[in-house]
Amino acid sequence: MTKKKSFFERLTGIIKVDDENSDQEIAEHLEEELDEMESETEGQLAVDMYQTPSEIVLKTMVAGVKPEDLDIAITRDMITIKGKREEARDFSDDDFFHRELYWGSFSRTIILPQEVEVEDAEAINKNGLLTIRLPKLDKNRQAKLKVKSM
Repeated sequence: MTKKKSFFERLTGIIKVDDENSDQEIAEHLEEELDEMESETEGQLAVDMYQTPSEIVLKTMVAGVKPEDLDIAITRDMITIKGKREEARDFSDDDFFHRELYWGSFSRTIILPQEVEVEDAEAINKNGLLTIRLPKLDKNRQAKLKVKSM
C-alpha cells in the first residue's frame, strides 16, 4: 500500500524516509514516479511554420494517425494540434532491436506570429503530411458603410 505524499514531497520531489527501510522506500518511490511520468507523457509534435504574404502555413508529419484522431483548435493568435498514434501490438518488447518511433498521445501548441482568420483556415492531410493554412487577418482592410435614414 502506498502512502500519500505530503504537499512538500509533491512540490519538491524530495521524499521523507525512515532509516530502516530507506532503500526499499526510495525504490518504491522511484517506481511510482516513473509510472506517473509514463502515464502523463505526451509526445511533442515537430512542425515547420512559414508565412506567405497572405497566410501562415504549418506542416507536420502525422503518418499513422487517423483523421478522426486529430483535434485542431485555432484562435486568432494560437493553434493547438492534438492526436493519438495507435500501435498494433502483435509482438513483445523483447523482440525489438531498436525502438525510435513514437506511439501514443501527442500535442503541440504554438503562439502565432500574427492574427489569423479562424473561419477561413483549412487542414489537408496528404500521405501523412498535415498542412494547415491560416489566412492572415488583414487589419488594413476597409469596408464602406452606408448610412440608412429613418
